[in-house]
Amino acid sequence: MPMLSLKERIALLERDLGSEPPGFVITADLPFAIFRYDPAHPEEGEWRVRREVLNLKTRVESKTGRRVHLLPLSDLFWRSISEAEGLETLVALERQRGFRAAQQQVHTYLSDPDWPCLPVLLREAAGGLDPRRDYLFLTRATVFAPAAYRISALLEQMKDRLTVPTVLFYPGTWTGSLNYMGMRSDDALPGSYRVKIYGRET
Repeated sequence: MPMLSLKERIALLERDLGSEPPGFVITADLPFAIFRYDPAHPEEGEWRVRREVLNLKTRVESKTGRRVHLLPLSDLFWRSISEAEGLETLVALERQRGFRAAQQQVHTYLSDPDWPCLPVLLREAAGGLDPRRDYLFLTRATVFAPAAYRISALLEQMKDRLTVPTVLFYPGTWTGSLNYMGMRSDDALPGSYRVKIYGRET
C-alpha cells in the first residue's frame, strides 16, 4: 500500500492533537504516538523534520491552547552518561576495549535502574506536566544509533508511568514493522502496546 508523505502524516498528527481527548490516545496507561520518518530520505531528513516539529508546536499551541514541550532524547542520553560515571570514563573504556564495549556500557546506563536510566530521567522530565494542558514531543532519537537503546524498551518501561500525551518522533523505516534508522528490526512493537504509528502503510 502507498506511504503517506511527510506533510500528509504531519497533517494527520496535527488533526489528532487538535481533538479532545487527543485522537492518538488508544489507552490511558500508554498515551503515546509514534511519528515515523526516514532520516535518510531526501524529502524527510532529520533537519527537515526538526523544522516541521517546531512549526507544528507553534500551530498546535495556537489552535488548542495546550503547551507543547520539546524534549530532545539526546539531552537525556548525555545526562545519563554524565550522572553515571562520566564521559571520560566511557572514553577510556572505548580506548581500552573498543566501541562495542563502550556502547554496551551506555546501554547499561540507559536501561538499568541502578544507574540514571532513560525511563527514570524521562519520568522526571515529564513529572510537572499536566495531561489536560500539555503535550510532550520526544525528538532527536537518532542519538541511540546504532544500538545503544531500543525504543520498544522505553515504551514497555513507561507503561502506567507517563500520563501526559506524548509523541515520539522515530527515525527509521517501515517494512511491516518499525526499523530503527533502517538498520535493525528489533523495535517491532507487540500489539499489547496499542500505540498509533504515523508512518506505516495507509
